[in-house]
Amino acid sequence: MTRRRVIAVPGAETQAAEHDIGKVSPFFYEKIRQACTVPNDLVALPGINPALEQGWGGHATVGMVAARGMGMAGYGPAIIGQHHGFYPNAQNYTASAEIFGGPAWQEQRVQLVQALRTALSVDEPVVTDMWQARLLTGFTTVADWIGSGDLFEDPASDWEGVISQAVDEAGFHPLSVRMGLKFEDLFGFSPNPVQQAFSACVASPGVYVLEAPMGLGKTEAALYAAYQMLQSGQAEGVYFALPTQLTSNKIYERFRDFLTAILPDGQPRRALLLHGQAWLTDTRMGEEAQPGGSWFDHRKRGLLAPFAVGTLDQALMAVMNVNHGAVRAFGLAGKVVILDEVHSYDAYTGVLLDTLVTALRQWGATVIVLSATLTQDRRADILGTAVAQAAYPLITACPNDGPVREIPLPTPPASRVTVVSCTDDAVALEEALNRAAEGQQVLWVENTVAEAQQRFKSLAARARSQGIDCGLLHSRYLQSDRQASEAEWVKIFGKDGRSQRSRCGRILIGTQVVEQSLDIDADFLVSRFAPTDMLLQRLGRLWRHRDTPRPVGTDCTVLLLVPDLPRAIETPAAAFGPTAAVYSPYVLCRSLEVWHDLRDVCLPDDIRSLVDRTYATRTEQGPMARWFDELEHGTRTRKGRRALRQMARLTLVDDEPVQSDTTARTRFSDIETCDVLLVQSLRAVGAVSVCLLPDGSRVEIPHRLRDMDRQGWRQLAARLMLSVVRVPHHHAPTAMPVRALASHGLGQCFYLGMPDAPEALVRVAVIGDDGVLSALGGGPAHPDLRLRYDSDFGYRVEERE
Repeated sequence: MTRRRVIAVPGAETQAAEHDIGKVSPFFYEKIRQACTVPNDLVALPGINPALEQGWGGHATVGMVAARGMGMAGYGPAIIGQHHGFYPNAQNYTASAEIFGGPAWQEQRVQLVQALRTALSVDEPVVTDMWQARLLTGFTTVADWIGSGDLFEDPASDWEGVISQAVDEAGFHPLSVRMGLKFEDLFGFSPNPVQQAFSACVASPGVYVLEAPMGLGKTEAALYAAYQMLQSGQAEGVYFALPTQLTSNKIYERFRDFLTAILPDGQPRRALLLHGQAWLTDTRMGEEAQPGGSWFDHRKRGLLAPFAVGTLDQALMAVMNVNHGAVRAFGLAGKVVILDEVHSYDAYTGVLLDTLVTALRQWGATVIVLSATLTQDRRADILGTAVAQAAYPLITACPNDGPVREIPLPTPPASRVTVVSCTDDAVALEEALNRAAEGQQVLWVENTVAEAQQRFKSLAARARSQGIDCGLLHSRYLQSDRQASEAEWVKIFGKDGRSQRSRCGRILIGTQVVEQSLDIDADFLVSRFAPTDMLLQRLGRLWRHRDTPRPVGTDCTVLLLVPDLPRAIETPAAAFGPTAAVYSPYVLCRSLEVWHDLRDVCLPDDIRSLVDRTYATRTEQGPMARWFDELEHGTRTRKGRRALRQMARLTLVDDEPVQSDTTARTRFSDIETCDVLLVQSLRAVGAVSVCLLPDGSRVEIPHRLRDMDRQGWRQLAARLMLSVVRVPHHHAPTAMPVRALASHGLGQCFYLGMPDAPEALVRVAVIGDDGVLSALGGGPAHPDLRLRYDSDFGYRVEERE
């Protein structure tokens, strides 16, 4: 059921047109009357206070109750009630209730519905299931946003004449692609056997899983399959979902080149492809999609663009019981949805992912799942059907119009990686410096941001004294700093940097962000120990391309920083340190059992066996039985897999009150995070606040919405978002009330939360000359921690002395 077909469902336009029937009520009438700024003859209604609408959820609740009172069938009342993103609590109200105006006002609502159906010559739609209703709710909401845009603010203007302009400015452009392009036309090289086989499989909507080793071109295989679906008219766009925002940044560049190749001249590529700030400034919608609204966020709105690169989290919310989940569903319907690096999700996210795949099939999407290290059980869960093949590489094709096929693929040429285990960080540090001194490009991967920052601190000075470049890459940089650092280091370690490799040795220190979807090619790898599938991903960044020039004498080696196996099994928390808070101790111990006596690994031949040996079900005894029980049932501080799966199921779509999409968890193992706006100063000067940003630029933020036009607000909000970093809540500056930040005009640029909330959803801190963060009103940014920020280390947390 694509977006085009949703709109073609008889009655879809009627359902959308009826969404605001709840505005026919005494309270909304009085709200209009009081808002009028020109003389009028509207009569005041005694005893009506529009502020009381908040008690029952406003006109959306009135509309839902009124629809029920008219006998509207099936999902119709709920669709009307949810057009503002939440499910109204309407159990205690009836359509003829006096608070809604009694029978007289309900009769007016009935007449309005009859007039709309007569004008449109169609009755309400027949909605047969929950997923179809979700899609129609999203369609209704987006239509409402477009219709409430600034092009329609003057009721005396020719509204019919600007409909096409409003739809275009909302980002919904007619889509066409160049026909008959070959793989070579898009990527500049011939497809390998895996890419050829995958292209031949994807011919109709369904679910397609491609399991293949790192560096084999899974991204290009997926994009060419997506082009085939676009070319045949079976898809209306592409959403490329990755595990993190950082990995999506690099895929964006490859995706942009893909669009340049497939879109005819004249297509508005920039508006069609969401990334960063372009979508915020280039598109216009009303209501929640305006600056300061809950939907004015490129991470959310990207799902509405025909082509977008983003994170999996936003896609998952299409099936979660969150604000505007239905809008996400509408945005994904009928597209090719590429889910990359699927192996990296936990039990909680796995339930959401499986449900998303099921829903996407109902919404007419083509789902492409990419993984290098998927277990057979997870593949079966994603597909919702039994699978039998254990071959590798492997395609599993599950088209909507045909049977499941498992297609073994030719094994690509093998490469052998020498594995060296090391229990002493100091030894690893010396080895990294020695290798870099020889001209090698060294990649060092840690499991936490704090460990990566500490490693950079211990290496950087020594490296530079020896003429070695040293860099750091993780997720806690301002967007502007992150983009610059990422562009520099990924280029040097990628294909485009080959001419620079011989100039000097280098050491790039990173976290998990470097192991996923980045075309990094290191000569030597040092890695903190991690689960098997994560380690294999990291090995995929070692000698990634056969034709990369390397210093004489360089060998393909990974040095693993590992604890002693008996000690790890006895006391994993102590043995693995901070890593045990990131990954399950049981999985770490199982992985260490597999890797501790390995001297080399043959890729890709050993991938399937290493993953299976790590995750195969077995009966445990002794300490391992305890760690397995903790994995399944949890501890006082950690949820078990059973609880995680159950908690995930409770977040799925139903008729209960929705969660906020700013706080809903898509990955329960992740620590709750928030956005922090960093400034050098922010002070009120008359009717504006003057803000000095970290890059030294100066902006003025009006305190009142009307003091700047909407395009100006969009540009200002996009500018401020470049100075935002996302950090864990417990490491964030102290929260301020919404009203305190709104007094500086920030409520027009960010969604801060409800006006009276004691804690705004966005935090603000001031960067001092020494990099130490302070509160906006002065004093420490955090009561117990010293917070710092600089472009070298990013956001840092230190214990106070």
